[in-house]
Amino acid sequence: MAATTKKSKIENAVVIFFLIAGGVLVSIPFIWMISSSFKPESEVLAIPPTIIPDNPTFDNYINLFTKMNFLIYLKNTIIIVFFSFIGLLFNAMAGYGFAKYQFKGREKIFYLVLATMMIPGQVTMIPVYLLLNSMGLTNTMTGIVLPGLAVAFSIFLFRQFMTTIPTDLIEAARLDGAGEFYIFFRLVIPIAKPIFAVQGILTFIAGWNSFLWPLIIANDESLYTLSVGLSLLQGQYANNFALQMAGAAFMVVPIIIIFSFFQKYIVEGFTMSGIK
Repeated sequence: MAATTKKSKIENAVVIFFLIAGGVLVSIPFIWMISSSFKPESEVLAIPPTIIPDNPTFDNYINLFTKMNFLIYLKNTIIIVFFSFIGLLFNAMAGYGFAKYQFKGREKIFYLVLATMMIPGQVTMIPVYLLLNSMGLTNTMTGIVLPGLAVAFSIFLFRQFMTTIPTDLIEAARLDGAGEFYIFFRLVIPIAKPIFAVQGILTFIAGWNSFLWPLIIANDESLYTLSVGLSLLQGQYANNFALQMAGAAFMVVPIIIIFSFFQKYIVEGFTMSGIK
């Protein structure tokens, strides 16, 4: 018995060691990025390298907003994230409709929604661009946010989760005189908090990192996002690695913080949605 316990402790120690070692290795690029963002340009490529800056400075972050239009890029990114959350609500309504309403062609329409998940986004970009161009929405913020309001994967996750909500509970609310919108906002949404948390995180990450579509649909720099601005930064200041690290840190750190706080909801939401 003692030998088994000792063996178990050794195995746990080995597993913990490799987990810590792997975590440190994965963290090195992020630590280096954040550290370099506070270094003067001359110190970034210094030999031997320094993890903690000898002369820390905020000049790189200040230059992002003075030499570059990062304030405009930030505003555009926040607008995209905001409308992405509005689209999240629409997707939740669609998922609820597929899960709890009986109507002709429900299954066929749902399978059609699922089929769109198998089509790469790059394939639909040209048709969507042509449609928006015919509507006069190219080079506009509306053209940037409109295609992202409906997401098939989001509808699928909401539908899977909401099938677990007891139909008797909804019927009881209807018998008590509750309207459909009241039921959705006051009954369904509180029950569906885990999947809303998951989709909220994924929606924020997708909106915050939006790059390809804004780059395609907009040719006016005043409509560019942070990701596009970071790409411009790498082109205009190719030799200023400290400024590039500040731009990269400004993009990545908010996502890391949000994911660190809400990562448990991702696992819980996927599990409760029936995805293994």
